[in-house]
Amino acid sequence: MSTREEQHFKDTDVQNRFDFKKEQRAAFIAKKGLNEETVRVISEDKGEPEWMLERRLRALRMFQKMPMPTDWPGQPDLSGVDVNAIVPYIRPDVDVRGGVKDWMDLPEDIRDTFDKLGIPEAERNALSGVGAQYESEIVYQNMQEEWEKQGVVFCDMDKAVRDHPELVEEYFMTKCVPPSDNKFAALHGAIWSGGSFVYVPEGVTVEMPIQAYFRMNSAGMGQFEHTLIVAEKGSEVHYIEGCSAPKYSVFNLHSGCVEVFVKEDAHVQYSTVQNWSKNTYNLNTKRAIVDAGGRMEWISGSMGSKTTMLYPATILNGRGASDNHITIAFASEGQNIDTGAKVYHNAPNTKSTITSKSISRGGGRTNYRGLVRIAHGATDSSCSVECDALMFDNESLSDTMPHIEIHESKVDVAHEATVGKIGDDDIFYLQSRGLSDDESKQLIVSGFIEPITKELPIEYAVELNRLVELEMEGSLG
Repeated sequence: MSTREEQHFKDTDVQNRFDFKKEQRAAFIAKKGLNEETVRVISEDKGEPEWMLERRLRALRMFQKMPMPTDWPGQPDLSGVDVNAIVPYIRPDVDVRGGVKDWMDLPEDIRDTFDKLGIPEAERNALSGVGAQYESEIVYQNMQEEWEKQGVVFCDMDKAVRDHPELVEEYFMTKCVPPSDNKFAALHGAIWSGGSFVYVPEGVTVEMPIQAYFRMNSAGMGQFEHTLIVAEKGSEVHYIEGCSAPKYSVFNLHSGCVEVFVKEDAHVQYSTVQNWSKNTYNLNTKRAIVDAGGRMEWISGSMGSKTTMLYPATILNGRGASDNHITIAFASEGQNIDTGAKVYHNAPNTKSTITSKSISRGGGRTNYRGLVRIAHGATDSSCSVECDALMFDNESLSDTMPHIEIHESKVDVAHEATVGKIGDDDIFYLQSRGLSDDESKQLIVSGFIEPITKELPIEYAVELNRLVELEMEGSLG
């Protein structure tokens, strides 16, 4: 990215980019609540095959039987989550189902939304392909021709169900995230809509990232996009996801699902910057299965929501497979950001690293909740966990809840956690160099999160820093 382009991102009014609303205009709106009729209506509106409807109904039955999770130590309060109070499906008023390929073919209000978010500009400058979801469905989808010629598939999940049924039937909520995994995975399986399907053939390296952006515009709705990534042997891809929603007086629910299959010697990087508003419950399930020699990287920035529960998990099934989790969470007043990572070492010579950075201010709460499991027979495996928490005041909270299971003696596992406040001496030193109190704190925080931002493309690193600055100012949500 050029210096001029980088300056554009620095000068962008990030708050106005995210905290704006459009009048609701939809082609179809499902009734509030969750029952078999709702599921059938969604499936019928999408024109789905019978096998997908059956999967939805099976997931619904699981959801109805599962209790709400209430017994986790220190877990966020989910009593405000009432599935029957949300609108589970809104199809935006766009003529082309599955998304247009030219931004100018979108209705003006939807096009203006993504212009404000900077998505078309990012596509021109730094991306191999873009998918954009508005409410419950993809409204724009495009992939550069050079990658399509090499067999790369990047489309919305509804199109994948129609055009690639053999792949979707094999991978969709079967091996990676079954609906039985947890109550919100079951909810997702019943009423999922939209999302991305990525397939990279053997030996193909997609040199520039591809991006999907998910925007909730309406009040009191739920968004349940599904992302399915399959990277065949020796392939490589970087998938970037952005999410946002404006502030309303009623709650929104986001319960997405991500499934990633990293085949032998393949490499997948999944990066997400989520900026939900403080009326949003963000409850996701994300997981990857990695075969021999494969490498998976998760990079996550989460802020803005009322409650976030997010624990990307990786199952290392092949010898020499590796995994890297990098997470940053920011909680202000009234926010509870409960994040972490799970890694399952099921084969010898597997390696994982987890780096968690959290910031809390104004009485906000952050929590690292993690799991590392090394199975019997996973000899010569190693895992390193580092959790760092930064607090602004005595009212804020930060916890670390690691869970480590080791069933093999010849392994190397390390866990380190630090918690601290911004020191008066640090502020005084920076002020003596001409910085204001706010500028000093922002500089300290920027240095604190630098290990995360350096892993992101420059435009996303700049955006993440600006979002953190706005959270520190108390001006978002």
